[in-house]
Amino acid sequence: MSEQELNSYRFTSGKEPTDEMLSQIMSEVRIDAMERRRKSDLKYHAEMEKQRAALKARWNDRLKHYING
Repeated sequence: MSEQELNSYRFTSGKEPTDEMLSQIMSEVRIDAMERRRKSDLKYHAEMEKQRAALKARWNDRLKHYING
């Protein structure tokens, strides 16, 4: 199936997609979902690391305060 045929198909067209079309559509959706999840995971872990570093800095300040008086 050509890319043009796939791009011309619309679910609202009133006809069912062929098995080949549906397989290609689902494959592209899977790839897109995996990429979005990867980006989301990276963003989440970066934010968690930022918060961890801020919390560690606050505790270090508190410890210095108690140690030095």
